[in-house]
Amino acid sequence: MIRTETPSNLSKVSELLQVISPEVRLEILLAIGAGEACVCHLEASLGYRQAYISQNLMALREAGLLSTRRDGKYIYYRLEKPEIMEMVDLAARLSGFDASGITAKVNLAKATCDCPNCSPQKDNHVVN
Repeated sequence: MIRTETPSNLSKVSELLQVISPEVRLEILLAIGAGEACVCHLEASLGYRQAYISQNLMALREAGLLSTRRDGKYIYYRLEKPEIMEMVDLAARLSGFDASGITAKVNLAKATCDCPNCSPQKDNHVVN
């Protein structure tokens, strides 16, 4: 007998793997896995355009992997399911790469943008 349906649990795993498979989304996960980040910070550290980053952030949010908080005009993204980093690390090792090598490419600490985290002196909340 040939099965025509995929078990629902297996479908969910497949959908998750499809969501995180684009390289840019893995880069975003690695960056946010290192700490909360706003879109402008991701743009500065990864080198992609804001619209492209936002599009991929939306897919990761819809998959339930990211959550957000707003601070004025800035939206900060953080991992909703930090366990995803273990899966990325394991996938790197299974691919024959040292996981520290892929995380070194994404370094949020060196990126600077106009957000209050990077430029506290530009904080728009200060009242004169």
